[in-house]
Amino acid sequence: MPDDPTALGPFNPPLQPPLEDVLDLHTFQPRELPLLLDDYLCACARTGMTAVRIVHGKGRGVLRARVHRLLHGHPRVAAFETAPPEAGGWGATLVWLRPTRDGDFGVDCPEA
Repeated sequence: MPDDPTALGPFNPPLQPPLEDVLDLHTFQPRELPLLLDDYLCACARTGMTAVRIVHGKGRGVLRARVHRLLHGHPRVAAFETAPPEAGGWGATLVWLRPTRDGDFGVDCPEA
């Protein structure tokens, strides 16, 4: 019996997958998108990434439209556009992250 009854055993601490410049949304629920995108963009900014690709799939364009609505006005997003064909075409979005005046990309993101 563990000393801490709230310990998660082999799942404590949770695994931290490596942060990449591509986020594939196929495994996430639409309700998870606002927090997921915010966390992802801030994490990328903290590591100094300047551009990322978000893969939302082609489908009917509903998920793409939702992603674009969330990106529009996000404090970390300088610009975004549909990816070129070799990067996923209309099934992906390229996002450029906004630097701050002092060059610190993560200044307005909470610490991890």
